[in-house]
Amino acid sequence: MDVTQLRAQARRHLGPHFTRKDTWASDFPVFVRGEGSYLIDTEGRRHLDGLAGLFCVNMGHGRADIAKAAADQVGTLAYASNWGSAHTPAIEAATLLAELAPGDLGTTFFVNSGSEAVETALKFARQYHRSQGQPERTKIISRDMAYHGTTIGALSVTGLAKIKEPFGPLMPGVRHVPNTLGLLGDCGPASELDCVAAIERVILEEGPETIAALFAEPVQNGRGALVPPKGYWPALRVLCDKYGILLVSDEVICSFGRLGHWFGHGLTGVVPDLITFAKGSTSGYAPLGGVIAREKLVTELYDSPKGGVFTHGATWGGHPVATAVAVANLTAMRDENVLGNVLAEGPELFAALNSLKSAHRCVKDVRGTGFFYAIELMADRDSGRELTEAESLKVLREVLPEAFRRTGVILRGDDRGATMLMISPPLVADREVLTELLHGVDAMLNDVEKVVQP
Repeated sequence: MDVTQLRAQARRHLGPHFTRKDTWASDFPVFVRGEGSYLIDTEGRRHLDGLAGLFCVNMGHGRADIAKAAADQVGTLAYASNWGSAHTPAIEAATLLAELAPGDLGTTFFVNSGSEAVETALKFARQYHRSQGQPERTKIISRDMAYHGTTIGALSVTGLAKIKEPFGPLMPGVRHVPNTLGLLGDCGPASELDCVAAIERVILEEGPETIAALFAEPVQNGRGALVPPKGYWPALRVLCDKYGILLVSDEVICSFGRLGHWFGHGLTGVVPDLITFAKGSTSGYAPLGGVIAREKLVTELYDSPKGGVFTHGATWGGHPVATAVAVANLTAMRDENVLGNVLAEGPELFAALNSLKSAHRCVKDVRGTGFFYAIELMADRDSGRELTEAESLKVLREVLPEAFRRTGVILRGDDRGATMLMISPPLVADREVLTELLHGVDAMLNDVEKVVQP
């Protein structure tokens, strides 16, 4: 079947995710194979996967060892649940995660996606407080522009009005506070920062005894790879400890090497109460997500008079194939020192992106760390002119998609709070691949400047 027929069948029968009708009507690529940092389409053309799928294909495409782990598990035990029993792959995966996670984060509840991981953390936080005799602790604090998922609970915690609006009213009792945009490095005492003081104000306004959890990403994706200033995460830890609130580190993107560390702790130095994860745990080779909880919290919930069970579960949670894939993926990542590649190449990538900023008037800012970056665009940096709404739409819907096709470098245009280009290559990308990616970004910025006048 040729690609024209495949596209026609997709348009008729396949429901696309977060895809506009006009995009679905275009000649979108149909991928048939993956090799390393590249995707190959039906025409045999190689596309550099500069977004690692959706921030998830950390070990690159086409890993025979990970595929073999999945095939071997399917042939041995394709399914068994973790309801009142267990199976070897889930035990091995949970044990490995306990070894890699910071502090006493040692118990993992497996689910199937990042959104489900956030839902699990929400439910755990509420039931934990109820088990400790504080059922009034149901409210959640999260940050403006933060993305935490698409299910109703996770969407409620998300701070992006545009994707929430079609589904309201959502879960009540969620307050959003300022993020760390514009703050980087040493900004003085963290407790005196407005973005930290605002959290304490919200806690006091709502009543500390009503707050269940604070959700934050180590590096916030929404609004473009916001790296926190020095002392910010320790200040969050202090506030949560002061008021008995659970600190949830949403690491669906940030964990498993995206920042050069296994978990956000490597960047923030803070041990949270719960970590949500998904994407990089399997490098996208199988659906898997989960919550890693402090063992003390799990014990307290189970041993409480109103506890005994975490009233939550999913048929596919901790699926044998998915957890076998996770073990193979994380073991290979550790054995091949993939995090070392990110720590070595990340600063070089950041420096090169800043060089492109200097060379292009349309670049307002470059943010990020490790293998996770955002390029924020404007019309002209010298005059300070921002993009008009019409220019932004043209860049996001026409210029960048065409540039992705022309250059063969796949990135992501982002409109969450600004016009941005998101960059997140596979963690195995070497200097040659990163150079190709940078040439692609340079060409994309040239295309923007041809369309947008100073």
